[in-house]
Amino acid sequence: MLNDLDRRLLRHIQADPAQAMADLADAAGTTPAVASRRLARMRSDGVLKGQEAVIDWRALGYEVEVSLRITLDKTQARAFDEFLAAAREIPEVLEIQTFLGLVDVRLSVIARDMAHYQQLYRSRILTLPHVADIEALMHVARIKWDEALPV
Repeated sequence: MLNDLDRRLLRHIQADPAQAMADLADAAGTTPAVASRRLARMRSDGVLKGQEAVIDWRALGYEVEVSLRITLDKTQARAFDEFLAAAREIPEVLEIQTFLGLVDVRLSVIARDMAHYQQLYRSRILTLPHVADIEALMHVARIKWDEALPV
């Protein structure tokens, strides 16, 4: 169970994961030693999984984002496994989600421009195994994106 101090530490580390331990402890109202022990415990308990760099792919020249909703031909026993293994090999696939229902998988794909997307679609996406149907949804705007949890 998390107590109030743990929650304060998580709130502040979510806001700025690169801040110095002394600043984090001060913001959470504790000492650096206590903050360090609490974070170490939350890491060992699997609550805090680590820190990561978030890179703005648009700043690197990728202007197109497409969500692909894919229905698989599930007549083959290994359809999901083979599809997922192949999709993981495409560098422009940023995210893979699986679902129960009419849509089996959603891929989030980035491309430099529409010509690049078309080339990816034809050479990499359409060649993925066991695809029965694909619906492409072109992203127009990201209204909200926040991975911070309400702790």
